[in-house]
Amino acid sequence: MFLSRATLRRSYQAAVLLSVLAIAPLTWAWLTSSGHRAVADSSPRWLAGIPSAPAALVLGAAVSGNTPSPMLARRLDISAELYRAGKVRAILLSGDNSRVGYDEPTVMRDYLLTRGIPAGALVLDYAGFDTWDSCVRAREVFGATRLTVVSQVFHLPRAVALCRTAGVDAFGVGDDSARRWASTYVYAAREFLASAKGVADSVLLHSAPVFPGPRETTLDAALHRPGGK
Repeated sequence: MFLSRATLRRSYQAAVLLSVLAIAPLTWAWLTSSGHRAVADSSPRWLAGIPSAPAALVLGAAVSGNTPSPMLARRLDISAELYRAGKVRAILLSGDNSRVGYDEPTVMRDYLLTRGIPAGALVLDYAGFDTWDSCVRAREVFGATRLTVVSQVFHLPRAVALCRTAGVDAFGVGDDSARRWASTYVYAAREFLASAKGVADSVLLHSAPVFPGPRETTLDAALHRPGGK
């Protein structure tokens, strides 16, 4: 059975339209975050190009028991480097604590404590269930207006774009984990769907986070604690 030229043309046009729609959220994230992200590489010079901010926002990822996953550990290491270099004065740890026995923020805090970051500089957000929630809560619950967002390179455009859309003057620092962990490619592929959800949450629906409040002063206290560091 042969299809008519008109049918083939419509099929081709539909395929092109679907392709454009699929990449549009990723394009939005890249354009919105353009000029506001950098890569934390193996050179000590990467820190020189990072603007100072009151706090870093470390976005949560998987933990196993009391141990952060390798990707999350790398995010935490970057935030520690930012803190030691004086690029940030506090670190907001935003992750999932939605079920008994699973607590990303506490694991993140404990990891940084073992690396010499003072407890007074660490602020925990237990309701950072996804990137949009973390960004909105950073602004509305913790009062952040300027942050350095820390994640992996593949996640950074979406993370920075969502935080900036949420009203935070965000600059992102990403780890290029693809050079070390093959599983990174799986997470990177998920960015197609995650970016579409991000556009829906932030641009189309203006979704509220799962837990929108109340206002907390823990970040304020961390930023104004006596003795600075």
